[in-house]
This record gives sequence, C-alpha cells and structure tokens, in this order.
Amino acid sequence: MSEHLAPETLLGTYLKDRRARLDPGAFGFPPERRRTPGLRREEVAQRASISPTWYTWLEQGRGGAPSSDVLDRIAGALMLTDTEREHLFLLGLGRPPEARYRKNEGVTPRLQRVLDALDPTPALIRTATWDVLAWNRGSAVMLADYAAMPPAERNMLRHLFLDPRARAAHNHWDSVARFVVSAFRLDAARAGAAADVEPLVEELSRLSPEFRALWRENELPAAIHREMVKQINHPVLGPVGFEYSTFAVDGRTDLSLLIYNPATLRDAQRVAALIATPSDEAPLAAGRLIP
Repeated sequence: MSEHLAPETLLGTYLKDRRARLDPGAFGFPPERRRTPGLRREEVAQRASISPTWYTWLEQGRGGAPSSDVLDRIAGALMLTDTEREHLFLLGLGRPPEARYRKNEGVTPRLQRVLDALDPTPALIRTATWDVLAWNRGSAVMLADYAAMPPAERNMLRHLFLDPRARAAHNHWDSVARFVVSAFRLDAARAGAAADVEPLVEELSRLSPEFRALWRENELPAAIHREMVKQINHPVLGPVGFEYSTFAVDGRTDLSLLIYNPATLRDAQRVAALIATPSDEAPLAAGRLIP
C-alpha cells in the first residue's frame, strides 16, 4: 500500500507519473521512438537546469531531501499546477511551498455566485492588500456602494484610516483599527505579499499617525478575534450587530471571504427588509467602506 512507502519513494513515484504525462514534441524534443511515454529524465533535468544524475536520484529515492529551489524548478519543468506543486513540496519537504502572491487576477464567476447566494447576508472577497474585488447586494446596501467607486478606492484600510466617515461607522474605532492592522499584517504574510503591501504601508504611515503607530507595534491578531461581533452604525438602520467571520478561499492564498452575519434575529430581519427593497428605492451605503 502506498501509505507504507517511504517519503523518498512517494516523491520518486510522483515525479515519474508527472513526467510520463508530458508530450515531448510540445517542448521541442525529438519525436523519435521512445520506450516509455513522456519526457526522459535528462530532458526534465535540462528544463529544470539541474544535474541529470541528481534528478535520477530523486526519482530513485536517493540523495536526500531536495531544496525548495530545486523543487520549484522541477515544478516549472513539469508544468505543475499550483495544487500539484503544493503536493510536490509536501512529498519532498513535508511542508507546503511558500505562498506566491497572485495580484489583480479577480474572482471566478463561481465565487461571485457564492457571494450572491449568501444574500441578504453581506459578503465580499478581498485581497491580501485588502482591496475589495467582489461583493453581493447585501454588502452594497450595508457596507459600501463598491460599484460606484473606482477600483483604486476600494481599499478597506485607506477608508478606515483616511476617511472621517469610517470613524463614525464604528462605536469603538480604536479597537477596530488595532485589529485591522494586525489582521492585515498576517494576511499579507500568509499570501507572500509583503513586497506588494509596502507602497500602501508607506502611504498610510505618511498620512495617518494612528496607522503608523499601530504598524510599528508589530502585533498579530488573537485567533479568537478572527470571529467577532462588529457593531456598525448604518445611515438608515442605525446600530446593527454583525458576527464577522473570515474564511480562506480554496486554492487562492491571496483572497479571503468575509461574511457579516446579523448578530441577532432582529438585526437579521431589519437587514433583510432593507435589502429586499427594490434597487431603485433601497439606499446604498455610498461613500462608506466598512472593514
């Protein structure tokens, strides 16, 4: 049974399987008669810029653990998907690879349908730099009219620290700001987006003394705060309580799903009634972007 095989054997078997699935002609290798399908070992080694002997040892379960750089080059040589690359690292090093941030890729129609299915509960998708990429009608009515904003303005941190209206939307702005900065730091690190958040951090540090002070504290959020009750002052409904939860998006370390579930039955009824109002009558939360 495969579960009793040594890690080195599992890695070698996986490499052989992926190698056998590739068409040599698609990579410019001679279409001559081959004893087995797929690329030869030396062809994979050539594409990965590693020694053919070293690659052969990996397939044979010899030579010790490969480095992450070697695995990355082999993943590229074998044209592995992100999921296959992660599996390669788990077999070779016993851990997933470091996250590779994929910015500005948007969301799939499937993810948008998930958001729409959650109505009337406000829900949205944000990036590791806290830009809002997608939302449902519940979010537009209760949190912000994202569609009316230029994409560059759909950033939750900019609004929290630079827009005075954001302070009015929170009864405890100081504690919200502290949590947001620590959660933002963690999201960026997990997604491998440290370099991508630098311009935003520099901008906010220059324009907001509060952000600059909180960023320098270098805190990370307590696990319990990833699911919390948030009080939002809505311009029509007044104070509304939401159970705020954050979820990972499968296969996308750069994205998070945020759900604002009404905290009480009364809150849920008030939110549902407002969102059920026809679009041309229900006031959108224009100008307000609630993190």
